[in-house]
Amino acid sequence: MILLVEDEEAHAILITRALEDAGAENKIYLVSDGDKALDYLFHRGKYTDKKSSPRPDLVILDLQLPKLDGHEVLTAIKQSEDLRSIPVVVLTTSEEEEDIVRAYRNCTNSYLVKPLGSGMFPKMIFELSSYWLVRNRHPVKG
Repeated sequence: MILLVEDEEAHAILITRALEDAGAENKIYLVSDGDKALDYLFHRGKYTDKKSSPRPDLVILDLQLPKLDGHEVLTAIKQSEDLRSIPVVVLTTSEEEEDIVRAYRNCTNSYLVKPLGSGMFPKMIFELSSYWLVRNRHPVKG
């Protein structure tokens, strides 16, 4: 299962389509802000049922989010003993060195800049899904 944390509807559609075109067999669950992402991951609010809100195999995280930003979400994930082993790929429009450094200090597994408008977006998503969902091995829990 992939947890996609993206507030821009057009970007969410692009990412979802590219994942589907890449043959990702994982279910994609979309949340549109940082609070909802943490509610999902920590099974709070409407996400208390672990069967309908399963642990993701991968989190794809935008940085510019309403409520809690992506850096805050990343920090919470990586500080949680139960969640820190979940790979988190930052997928954002920010090329700012400060954002890149901060994301890696907060233990992101990868930092990718959205190549919007270049035609390279589907290829990037294919490579992302191929690596993180097919080739990479990580523990199922903790």
